Amino acid sequence: MAMRAVLRTILVGLALGLPLHAGAASADEKPAAPADPTPSVTQLTETARKSVVVITVTGRDGRQQGLGSGFIVSADGLIATNLHVIGEARPISVQTADGRKFAVTAVHAFDRPLDLALIRVDAKDLPALPLGDSDSLQQGQPVIAIGNPHGLKHSVVTGVVSGTREIEGRQMIQLAIPIEPGNSGGPLIDLQGRVHGLLTMKSAVTDNLGFAMPVNLLKTLIEKPNPTLMSRWLTIGALDPQEWTALFGARWRQRAGRILVDGVGGGFGGRSLCLSQTSLPDPPFEISVTVKLDHEEGAAGLVFCSDGGDVHYGFYPSAGKLRLSRFDGPDVYSWNVLAEVKNANYRPGDWNALKVRFEKGKIACFVNDAPAIESTDGRLAAGKVGLAKFRTTEAEFRSFRIGKELPAARPDDEATARLKRLIDELPADAALTPDAAGKFEDAAAVSALRERALALEHQAQQLKKLALEAHQRRVEKELVRVLDKPSDDDVDLFHAALLVALLDNDEVDVDGYRAELDRMARDISRELASDADEKTRLAALNRYLFDEHGFHGSRGDYYHRSNSYVNEVLDDREGLPVTLSVIYIELARKIDLKVVGAALPGHFMVRYQPAQGEPVLIDVYERGKVVPRADAEALIREVHQRPVVESDFAAPTRRAIIVRILRNLSGLAQRTQDLPGVLRYLNAILAVSPDAGEERFMRAILYLRTNRRAEALADADWLIDHRPEGINLNQVDELRRVLQRAD
Repeated sequence: MAMRAVLRTILVGLALGLPLHAGAASADEKPAAPADPTPSVTQLTETARKSVVVITVTGRDGRQQGLGSGFIVSADGLIATNLHVIGEARPISVQTADGRKFAVTAVHAFDRPLDLALIRVDAKDLPALPLGDSDSLQQGQPVIAIGNPHGLKHSVVTGVVSGTREIEGRQMIQLAIPIEPGNSGGPLIDLQGRVHGLLTMKSAVTDNLGFAMPVNLLKTLIEKPNPTLMSRWLTIGALDPQEWTALFGARWRQRAGRILVDGVGGGFGGRSLCLSQTSLPDPPFEISVTVKLDHEEGAAGLVFCSDGGDVHYGFYPSAGKLRLSRFDGPDVYSWNVLAEVKNANYRPGDWNALKVRFEKGKIACFVNDAPAIESTDGRLAAGKVGLAKFRTTEAEFRSFRIGKELPAARPDDEATARLKRLIDELPADAALTPDAAGKFEDAAAVSALRERALALEHQAQQLKKLALEAHQRRVEKELVRVLDKPSDDDVDLFHAALLVALLDNDEVDVDGYRAELDRMARDISRELASDADEKTRLAALNRYLFDEHGFHGSRGDYYHRSNSYVNEVLDDREGLPVTLSVIYIELARKIDLKVVGAALPGHFMVRYQPAQGEPVLIDVYERGKVVPRADAEALIREVHQRPVVESDFAAPTRRAIIVRILRNLSGLAQRTQDLPGVLRYLNAILAVSPDAGEERFMRAILYLRTNRRAEALADADWLIDHRPEGINLNQVDELRRVLQRAD
């Protein structure tokens, strides 16, 4: 009975996890009762349409790239819409119902997980719509939706609230109303003319079903904005001009380590180039990149020997084949296909590693380390290298490299053979392998084939599980290596936080994101005089992050996992106090400022430590707000109902900061009953902090639940031998006895 009580206590704790978010704010005050008689739909529509705007996003060629809806929330030019309507790094304009046109001057606030945005125009007399309380909506309540579906401006449709649904992790209002492209961002209003939601997506189930984001979530953005001037908004994802030069149009951008391109280039064949500004070694040299196309009819890959214009070589996949071309000018008459081949090593629809080795008089092209094309064409002898795309192709590039001799993208033959042996030695439930279909026409053979198929499916699942665990162990070892430095100041905190994200997503480009942070530091430093003092550098850091780029604490979906992944925090400019602080601490270090963590109970901050003068507490979650010590102490007393102790303000080690992030993720996994996720984070915590007794005890319980008794017993034995603080050894003894009896 005692053991059942122990397990019941632990499992209840696992189910609880982190405290639940309190939810969206309600309306500030209860709206007055409508005058009788209730306005008709026609009257409401006539009034509301004056507040609905058309939002246009302009492409690089100056033409309309997208169109959506929005509505005015304040007379001084604040307009609400969906984030996906305004996209990223594009000029935005607004047209009101009376025909006035405005350029957007700032993105006043945005929240990527909630797909919400507030934009600002320079106006003083706009008709605003009143905001209702979306929590008060009733199932079956009649509502009106206004938007610009398919460019049909200020269209109106009526319907009812069907209920609320969780869509992609977000609680949304379900509507018996069709939502079409162009409707996104428009208001959902009740029969008193109050906005209750923002139309946001079309259901894939039926044409007469749509969804809206509750307006109460928008109120959080209104109360705590993160303004970003358009001059900075237009730089989101922009290529660093010191590293890249784009030619012939199309849209080249970067997302921390990857380069993405879409749109049609202005060169022959829809050609567009992105040339590296890195100096090349003398031949022979190699260039490589890993590329993925949106469809195999497209074409994108490497260019070399470019004169900075229309003349260059290109090696790229096109229509499922590999092609080496020489472009001698701007038109089809100067285009020469030197070779075009099919290659079994090319993987359609997947990432493919392209490499070119350039020597005098010889060009060797490879795909996924396998030879593909050789040419002795020597027309072009020198020039820049980079990337190319053709026609309407959308492509992603990663791991662009230049060097005298580049390493292979895949393991060598010996390593590959060793891995194959290990895989072949894995047990299978059947061993039937057909030589030809004709040998298996009777019922018994068909049944045997099916059994073999099931066995292979089982083996495939085991291989996936093995690959996942191997990846996790590899990341854990790298995390230990990064954290295990002679001095805590030597630890690259940002690198370690990226490895936490890599634990869950093996496509995180760690080197790319580290390079992105370096680029941000260079941007800050460019605005500083060489003799800038500490106060000036700190002001530049705050201005760059908060005033110009809009980094902010996540408001509407605090417990979204993206907020704990520092790479996504860097991309989306929003996150938790601790992940935002990681970026702040490391950027500060790169511009020679001493900033450390301040792990206040329940709310992580940072502490700026000037060479002279008193330390300063800074709340990065609140956009760099300076917090007086007395205010921080009052917060601790109010929230935790206890006296303040000096350890509340102690600077945690970088290892402790990483453990805190992992504990946040563990808590999120507990809330959703994701036991494999909980185990993954516990393993990582124990890899970097083996003495974490609470996590080791929790892991022992999880091992027991998943029938891994030997591992559970090993953890219980460790706890008995080491007796860490905070652990009830009587419970551990009981758990150990249960495990031994089971054996």
